[in-house]
Amino acid sequence: MFQFTHYNYNVLDLEKSMKFYEEALGLKEVRRKEASDGSFILVYLGDGKTDFQLELTWLRDWNRPYNLGDNEIHLAFVTEDFDVAHAKHKEMGCICFENEAMGIYFINDPDGYWLEILPAK
Repeated sequence: MFQFTHYNYNVLDLEKSMKFYEEALGLKEVRRKEASDGSFILVYLGDGKTDFQLELTWLRDWNRPYNLGDNEIHLAFVTEDFDVAHAKHKEMGCICFENEAMGIYFINDPDGYWLEILPAK
């Protein structure tokens, strides 16, 4: 048997990304690992409700935007108050796609990763 534990996004500006994920989604740092030579930092973010974590990886020697290809991959988040979340994300200017017919929308983080926002059922 297997169970989900975490998913990784590589980021250019770790502090900017951590601030975004806390402001936009309420995710907070639960642990981190730093290379002894300073070559990388891994920060694991959690929602405080589930065991699933988002790992943000910062690489010291990476100096260009990550190639996200067609960017057809994404993480999905459920919210109890969809309208409040939508208003907050609209104010933040991070909504990148809305599908009103499906009742969902996507936001993008500072590195361009898409995050799907779903209403609770």
